[in-house]
Amino acid sequence: MEGFMRDEGKKRILVADDNQEIVDIVDILLTGEGYEVVKASNGQEAVDLADDSIDLYILDVVMPVKSGFHACAQIRERTMAPILFLTAKTHDSDKTIGFSAGADDYLAKPFSYAELVFRVKSLLRRYYVYQGKAVNSPETETLLTYRELSINLDSQEVLLRGRPISLTDIEYRLLILMLQHRHKVFSAENLYESIWEEPYFYSANNTIMVHIRNLRKKLEQDPKNPQYIKTIWGKGYCID
Repeated sequence: MEGFMRDEGKKRILVADDNQEIVDIVDILLTGEGYEVVKASNGQEAVDLADDSIDLYILDVVMPVKSGFHACAQIRERTMAPILFLTAKTHDSDKTIGFSAGADDYLAKPFSYAELVFRVKSLLRRYYVYQGKAVNSPETETLLTYRELSINLDSQEVLLRGRPISLTDIEYRLLILMLQHRHKVFSAENLYESIWEEPYFYSANNTIMVHIRNLRKKLEQDPKNPQYIKTIWGKGYCID
């Protein structure tokens, strides 16, 4: 675990992996791109270092003391900053567990250096745009309402029955996309290519299902009988 003085001009990325060589490689890559890197050697250190000063987390899955899955879940309780798993465990079941714990993306080891930098930049760009950290809010607020939901599109504050709820970047974008196109049925392919801005692949269905399930848990009084996000069997999802 390393301590740092905060450089306000740089995005801060926490990298947690028990393989020191991987940590050093990622450190060199990201430092070269202008980021500040905080290092952790296990999941518990990553959790201990998690705070509002971290802009993005990169976690291995298999780590001592606390696994990446458990670390991810605990970090997600503290922050909505994006979480990327950099791991050799990339079966669909592993991805499902990771997304359920609150992860935003996966990258398989061995990884392409260019792909890692691309994923980091994409996650940070989406997070800053959709969480309002890199845009100046106009004087007039845009309010989106539906049933018991109220969303301030400038501050990205989401209220359900008058109480704020915390959504991840992906969850927020899914909700806004479907609310702004009510009655439209979105296939898994539509949603994936719109939100992730990448070409669709078949196993991405699981990714979409997990994020929809997580979103329903936060919105619905009875997630098994959803009133907000409906499943249109054989076609996709919609808000009617």
